[in-house]
Amino acid sequence: MTSSAHTSRLQNFPISWFSLIMGMTGFTIAWHRAESLLNITIKISPILLITTLVTFFVLLTLYITKIAKYPSQVKSEFSHPIKLNFFPTISIGLILLSIAFLPYSNRVSFILWSVGVVLHLGFTLYILSAWLHQTHFEVTHINPAWFIPVVGNILVPIAGIEHASPEISWFFFSIGLIFWGVLLTIIFYRMFFHQPLPAKLLPTLFILIAPPAVGSISWFQLVGEINAFGRILYYIALFLTLMLLTQTTRFIKLDFFLSWWAYSFPIAAITIASFLMFEQLQLPFFKVLSFTLLGLLTFLISMLITRTFQAVRMRSICIED
Repeated sequence: MTSSAHTSRLQNFPISWFSLIMGMTGFTIAWHRAESLLNITIKISPILLITTLVTFFVLLTLYITKIAKYPSQVKSEFSHPIKLNFFPTISIGLILLSIAFLPYSNRVSFILWSVGVVLHLGFTLYILSAWLHQTHFEVTHINPAWFIPVVGNILVPIAGIEHASPEISWFFFSIGLIFWGVLLTIIFYRMFFHQPLPAKLLPTLFILIAPPAVGSISWFQLVGEINAFGRILYYIALFLTLMLLTQTTRFIKLDFFLSWWAYSFPIAAITIASFLMFEQLQLPFFKVLSFTLLGLLTFLISMLITRTFQAVRMRSICIED
């Protein structure tokens, strides 16, 4: 590969690469839950965790290099109505890694959580300000990727209860919950009454699952039981999962884009939430559902990794939009 080709690919290295970390970390946490339930002695989740951590730092190094060499490109992404919402995938990746590290090292988990939470608060404040004051954003720019900053806030209590005052977790959960409701209304309005989402963004519909699925887990961490509100959040997520899975034929016809990774974390979130429901309620239905979803998630992650490697080899990603 020539130097100019290297330059071009780094220049067009998209921030959406970090959505891969969300999917991989969710996959790791889901497998850890399964291993704990089955008392498996030979575990794959530690291997998945290290692989994900290394991948995160490789992507971070590449993006920092892009910031140093092509600041104008980064600035362009930061002012883009869609790409802007993928910057919090960096902080969400750190928060998810803190959750994944919690069974192994409380100290490492705390460091990752602290950095992730501070960074995510900064992203949330900046993005909300951009939404309020940008003049070039239109209704048709809105899509489920706008939920990404919200999801990060809802995630905070999962490890936050172990690391800091519960009030910090309640603070972030409250922010995430209220803006989830607001954005859900706006996004459904956009999809019902305006032009359909472009094919490239259709996979982001799965992000609809993530806020209520993650919310049900965080709610349990905050209150310590599966109560009425936790059930409402979980069953909303389960319904959205069923609704989207019935449209599988539509999704598999799409050309591959990095946006396909939007399938992964929401499915991981509903899988983990289902494991939690089984652990607390001990109903066979949730056990069957959990392992069925884990099988689907495993297939999905394997397929996404394969397709991503193929796209990298064919140089069909990291190209100019």
